[in-house]
Amino acid sequence: MNFVEELKWRGMLHDIMPGTEEQLQKEMTTAYVGFDPTAESLHIGSLAPIILLKRFQLAGHKPVALVGGATGMIGDPSGKSQERNLLNEETLERNLNGIKKQLSKFIDFESDSENKALMVNNYDWMKDLTFLEFIRDIGKHITVNYMMAKESVKKRLNPDAKAGMSFTEFTYQLVQGYDFYWLNQNLDCKLQMGGSDQWGNITTGTELIRRKSNGEAFALTIPLIKKADGTKFGKTESGNVWLDPNLTSPYKFYQFWLNTTDEDAENYIKIFTFLSKEETENLIAEHKEAPHARVLQKKLAEEVTTMVHSREEYEMAVEASQILFGRGTAEQLRKLNESTFLAVFEGVPQFQISKAELEEGINVIDFLADKTGVFPSKGELRRTIQGNGLSINKEKISDPDLTIGKDHLIGDKYILAQKGKKNYFLIIAE
Repeated sequence: MNFVEELKWRGMLHDIMPGTEEQLQKEMTTAYVGFDPTAESLHIGSLAPIILLKRFQLAGHKPVALVGGATGMIGDPSGKSQERNLLNEETLERNLNGIKKQLSKFIDFESDSENKALMVNNYDWMKDLTFLEFIRDIGKHITVNYMMAKESVKKRLNPDAKAGMSFTEFTYQLVQGYDFYWLNQNLDCKLQMGGSDQWGNITTGTELIRRKSNGEAFALTIPLIKKADGTKFGKTESGNVWLDPNLTSPYKFYQFWLNTTDEDAENYIKIFTFLSKEETENLIAEHKEAPHARVLQKKLAEEVTTMVHSREEYEMAVEASQILFGRGTAEQLRKLNESTFLAVFEGVPQFQISKAELEEGINVIDFLADKTGVFPSKGELRRTIQGNGLSINKEKISDPDLTIGKDHLIGDKYILAQKGKKNYFLIIAE
């Protein structure tokens, strides 16, 4: 696979330094991408650079994932309008461990292959470097004029900028440049890759390598992913879409991709999946013939959910969607794990009941009208049953004398009542 050609047809090449493609065609090359450890989990904003490293490895090259234990203590000014809070070592360590675990799902760190990936933490080579050593051995090679010309610096020094730029942030590009230099000298790393907002920092590294060791170094960036309407990718009303299933359930993760617009789905299917060019073009053509069938969104959601979570979690998310939108069965409902079940019915009205009261059983009318208050009156509930409009745990209820007992509990805790097609009520027995 020609790595650069692959990025081009997928719309994933933004900037590339002259000579980079020739270097990649000449020999197996080591390249790194940096990951910011400001949280314990990466979110889907990090998915494009993760997949970039995976594609790089599939093309026969050696990927290095750098987790910024040292740079995370400073804060990258690129694309930021103000300085961010600094992290303490304990928080950083926890975040690093979480990120390492996640990256291992995508990239091969374990095999015996020549191009197996490496994970490094820049704190390991930064922690013993003194300030005097840094300004003597690194700082003298890069001029202030060169650093001031960077877009990320110019934006923050603009008279209209709300906040200035601290010396700490100003030196960030030098610190990142030193990372590239260290990896170049110690791991023969010749290429740094990242988002297009990193171009300034990356080229500082190539310049440092050239001036300090007369070595070869290259740079490549991918576009920052945005929605077609220009808004930020990966954000929802409830915040970031995380890769950690405890922070964003696989069901919600699946729904995020399923709900993308036609235009976004056409871009994302190229960026976030490993489908071939032919498969991708066929899917896009099929979608254009019948957009209402949403084949692009369904395939996108399937591929990404399976890759990030598992085939099993994907299938559970599909079943959960069918339940919520009226096509699910009682059997499917009972198969859901608790986190998926709660994610599906998040926000529906909840009612409490004592589990002890279900020991002997309660008449359905008393249960839904008196004990829980799901229905405001027994008369309305009886009319709903007569009109075939009541379901308990996805099963239609036609008998007003039915007894609700412990055997109705899902996961020994929940009962789902449904009035009509769209009105759900969750009864929690504790």
